[in-house]
Amino acid sequence: MLSKEVCGESLLVDVPSLDSQRTRCELRRVETKFYLWVDVPWPCRLHARGMTNPKIEEDVVTVRGLRKAYGSRVVVDDLDLDVHAGEIVGLIGANGAGKTTTVECIQGLRRPDAGVLRVLGCDPARDTDRLRTVLGSQLQDSALPDRLRVGEALELFATSRARSGDNLLAQFGLIERRKSAFASLSGGERQRLFLVLALLNRPRMVILDELTQGLDPAARRDVWAAVAQLRDAGTTVLLVTHELDEAEALCGRVIAMRNGRVLDQGPPAELMARHAPSATIRFGSDVPDLDGLLTELRRLPGVLSADATAGRVDVRGDRQSIAYVGAELVRRGTVPTDLDVELPDLQAALLRLLDTPAESAETTTETGRTDLALAGATR
Repeated sequence: MLSKEVCGESLLVDVPSLDSQRTRCELRRVETKFYLWVDVPWPCRLHARGMTNPKIEEDVVTVRGLRKAYGSRVVVDDLDLDVHAGEIVGLIGANGAGKTTTVECIQGLRRPDAGVLRVLGCDPARDTDRLRTVLGSQLQDSALPDRLRVGEALELFATSRARSGDNLLAQFGLIERRKSAFASLSGGERQRLFLVLALLNRPRMVILDELTQGLDPAARRDVWAAVAQLRDAGTTVLLVTHELDEAEALCGRVIAMRNGRVLDQGPPAELMARHAPSATIRFGSDVPDLDGLLTELRRLPGVLSADATAGRVDVRGDRQSIAYVGAELVRRGTVPTDLDVELPDLQAALLRLLDTPAESAETTTETGRTDLALAGATR
């Protein structure tokens, strides 16, 4: 028999299958439904709640129907989102897509107008204090007082759960700066310090908003390496970024947003394959038998077009076509010295997604995918 005080009254719950476990139960009201949350080791939790699908328990963040408006302007519109344990998920999209507002609602910094959110077993709007003990964050435009020393910042933010601050400083290359004032740190050092502070109290999840904004290439590489350490350690990360090469390098999954809605989601390679599948092969047109070469190139598997204009040959096709075009050039003995291959990237995929008319993104086929294969579109 378990006891938990709820709304001033004691709630008794009988969980006979867990008689050897010391558990905490919580009754929480979400809209018109009641949920019983049993905070016990995960195999027991599955049994207690009658769940047989382990994937359910792997969700660190679950968002359903999130809506947030400022006056008449809807910023987040009926959004569904999931983040699974141990993955790095990137939120990408143009300015005003609703990315920062979404993560602020997830952290409990803003109260949504509608929707159900569950973050690490907490309701962000009601369990703010509890959530702060398991969630770390680095927000856009984070700053500390100029004269505050690095070591003093660690002491200021540390709780009873804190790990060794010196070990973290060493891990992120800041141990030599322990006595340095915040104002004396470089941009990359400041961002690494915010990562240290976000990890200091052993969070189960970290939210990073525009982590490398304004940093030089060398500093960006340092911060990327630090985030990669989080990934390797199994920390769950939600990354908000405009730097699509950053999302492509760090994220196992990205979620593309526009006007407060999800356009598509998936591993970066899958989004590129769906929305920017064409590669372009270019070389000078000063080759023997150009007309015959173009005819042969157009017949190759995966080639969509082959044209010569302004002294250049442009061949468009899928990624596999690159090998076939190269083989044909080698067979003819005319491999150009100025051969160049342009591969599609995440930026090209996002631009195409953002150019998709809204009605196309919302028209779903019988298979549950949109006409443009927007596999992550929710509504």
